[in-house]
Amino acid sequence: MLYQHITVMLRETVDYLNCKPGKIYVDGTLGGSGHAKAICEEIAPEGLLIGIDQDSDSIRNAEKVLKPYESIVRIFHDNFVNLPLILRQLNISAVDGILLDLGISFHQIESSGRGFSFNKDEPLDMRMNAASSPTAEELINSVSEEGLRYIFKIYGEEHRARQIARRIIQVRDQKKISSSKQLAQIVCDAIPKRARVHQRIHPATRVFMALRIAVNKELERLEAFMENVVDLLNPKGRLCVLAFHSLEDRIVKQRVKILEKGCICPPDFPKCVCNKKKVIRILTPKVLRPTKEEIAVNPRARSTRLRAIEKL
Repeated sequence: MLYQHITVMLRETVDYLNCKPGKIYVDGTLGGSGHAKAICEEIAPEGLLIGIDQDSDSIRNAEKVLKPYESIVRIFHDNFVNLPLILRQLNISAVDGILLDLGISFHQIESSGRGFSFNKDEPLDMRMNAASSPTAEELINSVSEEGLRYIFKIYGEEHRARQIARRIIQVRDQKKISSSKQLAQIVCDAIPKRARVHQRIHPATRVFMALRIAVNKELERLEAFMENVVDLLNPKGRLCVLAFHSLEDRIVKQRVKILEKGCICPPDFPKCVCNKKKVIRILTPKVLRPTKEEIAVNPRARSTRLRAIEKL
């Protein structure tokens, strides 16, 4: 199967990673392997790329795309939150750069058959890792009305979360909800027609995003990773994160602000007692966005946000 995906902000990301020959880099979200290939080109012939992805389709694609660089590549079917364990397995204490691309790939939306798209009639799965659980179908048919409302409101920032959750409960009491098309129609039916007319995006967009985030525990894993990521970097090592919605970008932004500030004592303390020091330098004081030219070629890139830091 041809893996279709357009890599976003490729040049900006590789530049901010400061890729150098012989150094060690991590691509924690291989996806279509566009970033990984560009990194390999910069660090060959004696560097090392550690590639990670929880989607087996991405792993199979990476093995093909990175074949010319197989001597300097180590690929792991895993989640980036387990990077400390992977580095321990490789007897590596720290690396020179880490990349996270938090977006969903074009392949996953269009060709995976896992129900990521509300425009397709597919099983309601939404798992990035097919060996994990639960599926979106299991969630949508078992979580309480209040639980569904929370998922849609917090993870999807859906203003009509309560109405949609209530409608889902009404439908599933009559029959099981099992396909992406079925769920999309339920969401549309829960929103008044006059409101749907004025929406700029499909009515099910935020619900599908929220379900995907909940199924894959995306925010919890990002928070856990960001908590200790600096310990995984060598001095002058860099982290680049490509985020695609405000929730994940907020997690990254807030964490790097804490790391840059250092001291967490109240402002009225006469002197620091926490002994926390500034440990990073923010390389992107203002979040970077794709160029107009890139968006024209790849409209899906328009929501991309790039943040980069360097360990002191």
